[in-house]
Amino acid sequence: MTKKVIVLLGGFSAERDVSLDSGRACADALREAGYEVEEVDVTRDMTALIAALDPKPDVVFNALHGRWGEDGCIQGLMDMLGLRYTHSGVLASALAMNKDRTKTLAAAAGITVPHGVVVPLKRLAGEDVLPRPYVAKPLDEGSSIGVQIVDTGDNGPVLPENPGSADDQWLVEEYIAGRELTVSVMDGKAVAVTELRPKVGFYTYEAKYTEGKTEHIVPAQIPAEITEEAMNAAAKVHEILGCKGVTRSDFRYDDTKEDPGKLYFLEINTQPGMVALSLVPEQAAYKGMSFPELCAWIVESAFNETDGESV
Repeated sequence: MTKKVIVLLGGFSAERDVSLDSGRACADALREAGYEVEEVDVTRDMTALIAALDPKPDVVFNALHGRWGEDGCIQGLMDMLGLRYTHSGVLASALAMNKDRTKTLAAAAGITVPHGVVVPLKRLAGEDVLPRPYVAKPLDEGSSIGVQIVDTGDNGPVLPENPGSADDQWLVEEYIAGRELTVSVMDGKAVAVTELRPKVGFYTYEAKYTEGKTEHIVPAQIPAEITEEAMNAAAKVHEILGCKGVTRSDFRYDDTKEDPGKLYFLEINTQPGMVALSLVPEQAAYKGMSFPELCAWIVESAFNETDGESV
């Protein structure tokens, strides 16, 4: 029988627009792959969402990004309703969304991470908590939202005018010179390493989602030992957080000093973007997997999960 899949998209985070694009692309791909698909735009009305999930689908494809969709909240609801859903469960999602907690676990596993501190937003507005240059970013946002490099001579970080309670803590890290790398992991195995070369500045939200703003080089033209280190680290973080399905880990590779350079793990994304410019579909295609095949794999991985939170 044809499996029924409900795709959750939209949501009410700062990444709503990205989620709408991801969800629609995945829904179309799943239809092409032969699934019965329904799209549900998630709002704060949980009663309406629960109603939309009845009768139960075979799998819920979680294409939400950002807070409430990627941080364990919607995963908890799916668990309470007894639904199979794609990507990681409650604990892994919550840990991965908190960049500092993820870095702590990665460092404990022997993976190199940038030095950083978590500080109240009001403190960051009044002083430099690390020597410049440094990177300031929200503790629990994705898609590079709010990320900025504060360099010598800058006035300081540009902070939200009206932060909510969830914005009170920011992560400040030493700036790592060099290159931007990313690694997808599927079913616990690293897929490939891509180097991202923004045409201007660093890998901002605009650089991620505007065609032509960033050059994607897959496989990355880097030393073999750095490729191996990045792939091993991505798979290790996926494992220690207890992630499932697909994840994507981001790195900085400092090749400006000694040879072969030094690799730094930055963060892991438990629900990476799935639009035309997204990196997971690009790496899957590099390995010979089409976008409909990738989306079908994600669904079947969740459907066949019987011993974890996705049941």
